[in-house]
Formats: sequence, structure tokens, C-alpha cells
Amino acid sequence: MGTLFVGGALALTLGALVYPAMLGISTVSTSNDRIIANTQWGPLTEGERDFVVKVRAAGLWEHPLGLIGLQKGESKAVKVASQHLVDGHAALDVSCRKIAPMLNITLPNVASPQQQGFVTQLQAESGRQFDTDFANILRMTHGSIFNAIAKVRSTTKNSLIRALADQANNTVLDHITVMEKTGLVDFDTTVFNQTTPPKLPKSDMTPPPPAPGQPQVILNPPPNPTSTALDLGAALNGTQNSGG
Repeated sequence: MGTLFVGGALALTLGALVYPAMLGISTVSTSNDRIIANTQWGPLTEGERDFVVKVRAAGLWEHPLGLIGLQKGESKAVKVASQHLVDGHAALDVSCRKIAPMLNITLPNVASPQQQGFVTQLQAESGRQFDTDFANILRMTHGSIFNAIAKVRSTTKNSLIRALADQANNTVLDHITVMEKTGLVDFDTTVFNQTTPPKLPKSDMTPPPPAPGQPQVILNPPPNPTSTALDLGAALNGTQNSGG
């Protein structure tokens, strides 16, 4: 197990950072079902508010990591996967920034300490090591969050949250697929880390709120984007396009 993760230090880093996942959550528990607002698009729960925040936080580390991968990736497959990260999260970010003010949700401008740790680790690597760890870290984080998105989608009564969950589901599945196509994913280690995550302090998994008056960070799309943000008009009518 873990044949692709060489070196004790690397294994320790992955063990410390790999959980809870792309969006910073692993499950939506019943404690998050408390309704915090009744909006014209349906009730908004505490967990759904956190879902929007964490979709935004995901882009704040995966989008820049995609840009790094485009520069440092050794294999063509890793560069393709990097392009998908930039493309998918730029579109998701537009959607988050559209619906957040409608739902009175404050979005972060930086990712969680855990997520920033992923970026720091990969910034220090190069060559085959970068490609391997890039594919495995991102496959693990996306795999961990996949079921959580489905939980949000299946339980929400809010049409805006439902539309964002549709888009996030499509994006995560796409990213899982392109990571697997690199041929570098160690599935034994991936499944192990997804099912037996280490316990981390909540502060490590929570993106900090933006400083008062700080301009909102915008994640720019690639020159020829293929993913699209929510069609807000359609979402309001319950016929949303979940994005590409």
C-alpha cells in the first residue's frame, strides 16, 4: 500500500493533510440541518451555507494548483488535469459569487490552512514526484467529497443550493476522472485515506473570513473555457443548467 508515495516525510505530510477533502467537509451531519434563513428560493440550512463557503474555498486552492500544474507538470495527462482544475473552478467560483449575496453568505478569500498546505507541499516538488503527488492528493480529496455533494443535492429544499450542487457534482466527477487518466493514482492508498481519515482541528479545515473591506478574489477562467457557470435565470425557475 502506498507504493507511489515514497519517503517517510511525504507519507507523513499526506497523512496530515489529506482529510477532509476538496471542499473541506466529508459529511453533512444532522447538526447542520438547522435552518438559518427562509429565502424566496427555499430554506437555507447551516450545512448548505457551509457548502457554498467550501465550494468557494476549494477553488481558492485548486485553481492556483492547476496553474502550477500547467507549468510544472511533467506528463501531458497531468497538464490536461491541471487545465480541468482551472476551467472547472473558475466556473464554480462565478456561481458561488452569484448566489452568495442572494443568500447573504460571506465568502472567504483564502482556502483553509489544510488546503493551503496541499499547495505548499506541491510547490516544493518537481518532476515525477510532483506529477504523482498531484494526481494522488487531488484524487483523494475529490473522492472524499463526492458523497457529501450528493447528500447536499438530495436533501436541500433551496433551488440555488440545488443548482450549485449539480454543478459541483459534475465538476468533481470530471476532476476524479482526469486524475485517474494520469495513470498515477494508487487506489489502495486513496481508498484507505478516504475511509480512515485522520482527525484534524476544526481550525485547520475552516477557511478564514475575509478582512473587512478586502476586495473579493476572482478566479480567472482559461483562455478557452469549456465549463460554464450557473444560468441564474434558469436556476431561479427550477430548470438550471448545471454547467459543463
